[in-house]
Amino acid sequence: MSSSSWPRASIVAKWSGLLLAGALLLSIDPALAQDAAAPPPPACGGKILTECTPNSGDTAWMLTSMALVLMMTVPGLGLFYGGLVRKKNVGDTVMTSFAITCLITVLFTALTYSMAFRAGTPFVGGLDRAFLQGILSDVAKGIGNPNPLAPTIPESVYVCFQMTFAIITPALIAGAFAERMKFSAMLWFIGLWAIFVYAPVAHWVWGPDGFLNSANDSAYVKVLDFAGGTVVHVNSGVAGLMCALMLGRRQDSGPPHNVVLTYIGASLLWVGWFGFNAGSATTAGMQAGMAMTVTQIATATAALAWMFAEWIVAEKPTLVGICSGAVAGLVAITPASGFVGPAGALAIGLVAGIVCFLAVTKLKASFGYDDALDCFGVHGIGGATGALLTGVFAISEYGGTPGLIEGNAHQVVNQVIGVAIVVAYDVVVSLIILKLVDVAIGLRVDSDDEVQGLDLALHRETVQ
Repeated sequence: MSSSSWPRASIVAKWSGLLLAGALLLSIDPALAQDAAAPPPPACGGKILTECTPNSGDTAWMLTSMALVLMMTVPGLGLFYGGLVRKKNVGDTVMTSFAITCLITVLFTALTYSMAFRAGTPFVGGLDRAFLQGILSDVAKGIGNPNPLAPTIPESVYVCFQMTFAIITPALIAGAFAERMKFSAMLWFIGLWAIFVYAPVAHWVWGPDGFLNSANDSAYVKVLDFAGGTVVHVNSGVAGLMCALMLGRRQDSGPPHNVVLTYIGASLLWVGWFGFNAGSATTAGMQAGMAMTVTQIATATAALAWMFAEWIVAEKPTLVGICSGAVAGLVAITPASGFVGPAGALAIGLVAGIVCFLAVTKLKASFGYDDALDCFGVHGIGGATGALLTGVFAISEYGGTPGLIEGNAHQVVNQVIGVAIVVAYDVVVSLIILKLVDVAIGLRVDSDDEVQGLDLALHRETVQ
């Protein structure tokens, strides 16, 4: 080829390349080209609450927390309570935990999530999320529309996490009426209580416009309750006491039929409680880390405090005692877990172990009520103790609010008011619901059925 042909070949090659590139560009879908050029959705958080990308780390932690808290009810609470009753009633006891899990899941989906965790009034939320309508989850684009209470995770994950709280709270009440309430009456009472007691109280303390929510600038009283001292434990404990009073004493009672089941259940509760408390941060951050740390410290301290108190008073430590002490510590640190440090956790655990031991062994005997599995003694008294001590030991650098030891005595007043309001409301509404159910279908099983055992009488099953 001659040298004069090289420029001509170069020109042809250039034009051929340009024409090929043009053809490729014209073949691209304009909509796809536009999407490729569009910036990715912003990260969820802060004021970005719509059409945003959830934080994957926070989401992973909250999915784990949800599973841990669900484990607390089935199987944790079921085994813990099941080991404490007599053998003829263990099937009914564990079935109660299972049935409550199913019932509350449906009610929470249909109604109580929206009532508790959506904006409405200072006293109850709206119904914009009834049957979970309007939850945005565009998997194809990787975007969601979170609840402002948990701005970095998908709302579906937040729903599931809070659902597990709504499940375990009424399940705890079963410890008070064990071995003598009709299964049908239990379902009616728990369902109505979840709607008319749990949902409003959860909204007061945690709802975006709740009148007791410390994060609400317009709240009437700013109550610190990180993971449920008032909402879960005071609430369930007081309702349990009302059940015990309405039902009266059991015809006969006996020692726990299987303390190993109780040990297994308590162990599952302890592990699951890390999701309960640390998960309440709704992020995988520093506050979750401290909440987990103080939960472990308070639980171990309370278990030892109860064990030594029982050793001194009854001259022998028991497995049921140390397990009950651990649960008391878990209960008491719950409202404080996001607000106190290790020193506060030690103090709260020590006080809770001793106070709950005295409530179970002395207070119950003095007043004569039959709180079968010590729902009120551990959860009611322990929850109130923890709520009040939160106002004492809260540290501003951990949770943003100082307590009494940092000079803010008014926070203790707020805690007292919050506990008193929840107790008063719970007493009145729980008694009304119990009376209505009693009139309609009766609360207590027949005398012969109680003697025979609820497993055979109510479910045609026995545990061998």
